[in-house]
Amino acid sequence: QVQLVESGGGLVQAGGSLRLSCAASGRTFSEFVMGWFRQAPGKEREFVAAIAYSGSTTYIYYADSVKGRFTISRDNAKNTVYLRMNSLKPEDTAAYYCAATRVFQIAAIRTTRLYDYWGQGTQVTVSS
Repeated sequence: QVQLVESGGGLVQAGGSLRLSCAASGRTFSEFVMGWFRQAPGKEREFVAAIAYSGSTTYIYYADSVKGRFTISRDNAKNTVYLRMNSLKPEDTAAYYCAATRVFQIAAIRTTRLYDYWGQGTQVTVSS
């Protein structure tokens, strides 16, 4: 069982930045694929970014809507994954969720079904 706790959300004006954090329980954090998803009211939960390891290679994936603006990273020593969000837009407004899975399937990396563990979410609101 893994517990994920997000933090760092808040209210920011368009063009501003926020950094979200996701703290995970457990001692084998590096073995997990870590992802960020977001969900606006009335919309489906959508993929934002993910980070995974395979051998000596780090794999990073972004949704097209955030590529070039958001950066996912992880600190295995702290069991924490981050999402740095720059150049925020009103359409980025959503509850942001951290997710984790032990299964690295590239084809499913952007799907919610791949992830076994979820945080409670942190709200990001971007004003125009």
